[in-house]
Amino acid sequence: MTRRLAQVAKKVGVSEATVSRVLNGKPGVSEATRQSVLTALDVLGYERPTQLRGERARLVGLVLPELQNPIFPAFAEVIGGALAQQGLTPVLCTQTKGGVSEADYVELLLQQQVSGVVFAGGLFAQADAPHDHYRQLAERKIPVVLINAPIENLDFPCISCDDAVAVEQAWRHLASLGHERIGLVLGPSDHVPSRRKLAAALAAARAAGARLPDEYIERTMFSLEGGQAATSRLLDRGVTGIICASDPLALGAVRAARRRGLDVPREVSVVGFDDSAFMNCTEPPLTTVRQPIEAMGRAAVEMLNAQIQGGAVPPGELLFEPELVVRGSTAQAPRQPAGETSAAAAGA
Repeated sequence: MTRRLAQVAKKVGVSEATVSRVLNGKPGVSEATRQSVLTALDVLGYERPTQLRGERARLVGLVLPELQNPIFPAFAEVIGGALAQQGLTPVLCTQTKGGVSEADYVELLLQQQVSGVVFAGGLFAQADAPHDHYRQLAERKIPVVLINAPIENLDFPCISCDDAVAVEQAWRHLASLGHERIGLVLGPSDHVPSRRKLAAALAAARAAGARLPDEYIERTMFSLEGGQAATSRLLDRGVTGIICASDPLALGAVRAARRRGLDVPREVSVVGFDDSAFMNCTEPPLTTVRQPIEAMGRAAVEMLNAQIQGGAVPPGELLFEPELVVRGSTAQAPRQPAGETSAAAAGA
């Protein structure tokens, strides 16, 4: 009991005496503090006293694949705030390498009797990944909302940024600057949003009477290092414009160009995706396609809350329009492809 009081007090930032007053139903504690103590009990996995169990806080799992990519903290901030406004308490579940798996988090959330779960990125976006834990949620009729990719054969509502429109915007921008050798840096081959981006790029190339050869398409892990390695291969093939599936990949692309002594954007143009935090502070500031995080996050919470309230939510995917943000990482195409320029310079 003493250990429980200490843990709850530390979590809430109040004294153990205050926690004890709440648990024993004594007066002298503000309603806000009382609710914070009760929520802390739920989050820490402690049973409420019998007389307080009817007031179990409505917990919602917010499952993210990582926090290093700034787009995920941005989603967490919007979704967490919107949940609180609906009287729901977010429980952040972030995966780490070698740590708790997504399936383990789902099991823990089920043990906590969560009211619903929001997934923003994760295994559901990988077609070949195990999806049994999602089926478990469906079988238990737990309200779920997915962000940026649906799951085949499961009718979870989904909020997505329109990948096709995003790539069309980026492709047209580079083409308008005279780039003819445009490459793609995408996620793994089973990554659903990356598949959509590839399909859109192929369609954009056909519409422009151009071609997108296989050697202009690179797949890698979502990281700065992955973007750097993939871009190095594209530069070997003379690509002058690069469309990346995330901002960290784009920053890796910029670094790859610089490691070769190539100027961005004079010799190589780079476009990212997300418009996550500080992309306007990079050197050069990154041209990228902005996801409407605020609108998407709030729509996800509205969909989830409607399910929790027993309302009907149309199955399928709700697409949000992205916005191209032009900054300093794109410019007119060089007269010679970057690979040939660097080769000539090396020969000189």
